[in-house]
Amino acid sequence: MSRKLSENEYGKTASGRLKRWLDGDKDLFLDNVEMRPQKPFEEDEETKAKRAEEKKRVLKKVYDINNNRQVRVFEKIYRVSAALFCVLLVAMLLMAISQLPAIGEAERPVNNEVSERYIENGLQETGSVNIVTGMILDYRAFDTLGESHVLFIATCTVLILLRIDKNKKKELEEEQNDSIYEPENDAILQTVAKVLVPTIVIFGIYVILCGHLGPGGGFSGGAIIGAGLILYLNAFGFEKTERFFTAKTYKRLSFCALACYSLSKCYSFYTGANHIESVIPLGTPGAILSSGLILILNICVGIVVAGTMYTFFVMFRKGGY
Repeated sequence: MSRKLSENEYGKTASGRLKRWLDGDKDLFLDNVEMRPQKPFEEDEETKAKRAEEKKRVLKKVYDINNNRQVRVFEKIYRVSAALFCVLLVAMLLMAISQLPAIGEAERPVNNEVSERYIENGLQETGSVNIVTGMILDYRAFDTLGESHVLFIATCTVLILLRIDKNKKKELEEEQNDSIYEPENDAILQTVAKVLVPTIVIFGIYVILCGHLGPGGGFSGGAIIGAGLILYLNAFGFEKTERFFTAKTYKRLSFCALACYSLSKCYSFYTGANHIESVIPLGTPGAILSSGLILILNICVGIVVAGTMYTFFVMFRKGGY
């Protein structure tokens, strides 16, 4: 009766070595073949010069435009095709313009029942003195919601593409000081910013809150506030700005604003579309608390626009907060 071999003894046998080789545990030729370290390949100067000359001759022969017949024919065809395309495009545009209705003609496509409804019934149905704001944030509120989401998604895309990875950020911080992103202490710029930034932000808030009473709204007011934040950042740097506005602040504000917008406008599914009277009072036209939910929607849009502008600038400037 054969004796059972131990693992060490079995590993020394031919079948054991074959099994280890098949399993990838050991290379049969490792430590059994003489191996000499190779020297790095070095090319002498004469060979380098000869190789560079050969490369130059090949490039000259391949890209010799003056003597290459195929290249010359292609260039001629390309120029003629481009000219014909431009002439055809101009002819099509002129033909389309010649068939447009005259300015002020009653049968123009823009003179339809939609614009007539906005002008004649806009104040009564939306409560907004500003017809444009009533149209954007009431009649076309879902379209504006989509535009706000486009801004948010665009910012998320920029964050994905330009954001510095945490591990890489640590390596960069070890190699270089983060102060390279900070502006120089410019006394004139900082003094001017201290005066202008509060004024800009207050004016942006005013434009947002009075968007249903006159020119303005969430888009223009948010852009003004975003410009104020960028000015403050350029004057005082990231260290002071990040005390009150970080990436988490932007994400939370944008999420809350978009969620508030969506929830606030859900009533339109059950009211205006089926001519059911809305339960939300429109208030007195001309008052600050009027126009139903337009004031709230303006605030939500302004928050998203301001945060998006500032975040775009920060990502292109530094790659992160």
